[in-house]
Amino acid sequence: HYPLRRQRQMCIRDRYQRRVRGTMKALTPLLFLVVLPTIISIYTPDWPSLDSRPNPDWWNEAKFTLFMHWGIYSVPSYCSPVTDSLLCYAEWYWIYSLKNGSAVQKFHNDTYGPNFKYQSFVNNFKAELFDPEEWASIFKSSGAKGLVMTSKHHEGYTLWPSNLSWNWNSVDNPPHRNLVADLSTAVRNAGLRMGYYYSLYEWFHPLYIGGNPKQYVEEIMIPQLYDLVLTYKPDVLYVDGEWDHDSDFWETKPFLAWLFNESPVKDVVAINDRWGNDCRGKHGGYFVCEYSAFKGCPPNGDMTHPWTAHRGMGQSFGYNRIDVYNNVSFFIHLLVDSVSHGGHLQLNVGPTADGRIPEVQKQILLSIGEWLQVNGEAIYSTTVWRVPQDTQTNTTFYTQKKGIAVYAISIGWPGDVLVLSGVSVSNIEKVSVTMLGYQQPLSLFTNAQHQLGIYVPKLTEVLSCKHAWVFKITGDVS
Repeated sequence: HYPLRRQRQMCIRDRYQRRVRGTMKALTPLLFLVVLPTIISIYTPDWPSLDSRPNPDWWNEAKFTLFMHWGIYSVPSYCSPVTDSLLCYAEWYWIYSLKNGSAVQKFHNDTYGPNFKYQSFVNNFKAELFDPEEWASIFKSSGAKGLVMTSKHHEGYTLWPSNLSWNWNSVDNPPHRNLVADLSTAVRNAGLRMGYYYSLYEWFHPLYIGGNPKQYVEEIMIPQLYDLVLTYKPDVLYVDGEWDHDSDFWETKPFLAWLFNESPVKDVVAINDRWGNDCRGKHGGYFVCEYSAFKGCPPNGDMTHPWTAHRGMGQSFGYNRIDVYNNVSFFIHLLVDSVSHGGHLQLNVGPTADGRIPEVQKQILLSIGEWLQVNGEAIYSTTVWRVPQDTQTNTTFYTQKKGIAVYAISIGWPGDVLVLSGVSVSNIEKVSVTMLGYQQPLSLFTNAQHQLGIYVPKLTEVLSCKHAWVFKITGDVS
């Protein structure tokens, strides 16, 4: 079948290249217009121009979105965080199973046999319990504003019927469904944004590993990216697997110029920073801090450039049957910490191969949603206060809505009195403080340093609030 597959790939590549040339030709006359009723931004395929494009307002204001890893790796759903590494990604099962001496290889050989090929797992990725409307309802209840799902991970298996992934996609094989289309429809019907993760490279694609990886870029990767955008119109396009080569090799700058200038999502799409091994923390709409990189976030200490904390609920993105999960307080505190420093939380969900969201993950999502129902105004559409974190307690973080309120968020119960070193008051009579979820006004004072002090109600009086407590400050403060 390979000659037919190559012919099909080249036809699709040529079709997309003609489409791009046509759109760029249509743009050319605009470059010579002197007088226009409005200013039209034309982004050129270089980083100074591409980086000048603002990250979309909707993403900057969302503060909390979800991510999802789901694919053939959800069938074995195994990685040993104790034996292999503290961060053992189950979605890397194929590679780990080929690593001599690894816990995953031992598990694979003991469970399935040394002659069982990873590709054979495809028949058990059935998603027979997958209910996209139920999933969308859970995502909506979490308080998240959108979802990014894996359309293709490093294994190359696509969750949409890509003609460039013949017989290695979710329509040609079980579950015989267009998972991208089905979930996208449900998520958007729930009022959420929808985006896609796409791996630039594939571990074992014959073109990529066959001595001419550039052929893979031009005949597989770039056409698939155009297909994703033109067919499914993502609000987020999150790429990964870039580390082998720079952005020139991957040809991502011309693609991004098209994405920003002429694509159907040019005004709304948000992108990350993995478009080449020269990009992380340097180029892209928002920068990504993944797991252990949190201590270096925001990247370069810059709280003005959009960035996100990015992690799973345990030690893996893909579902891992032996994963160790953090509790809900951990994620609410991470959300508060990230937002107070100008960031965002992108929290991953790892469904099972039969199409269920594991109960422990579901409960974490619903608990975050319950907290946001009470305290969301201190998170959504906020900006950085003059200091992100209190210098005295280290457990109090700040956000603001300019001209409206400052929010002091305590991730530990503050006790009877809370003194805020990050809020100065010149006239206490012009300041008011309420506690979200508590209806009574609070008594205030100032100390010798003109710092705002709050008399906190008894914990038993605010049992509707858990995990973190928000004090809304209005009036004349600095």
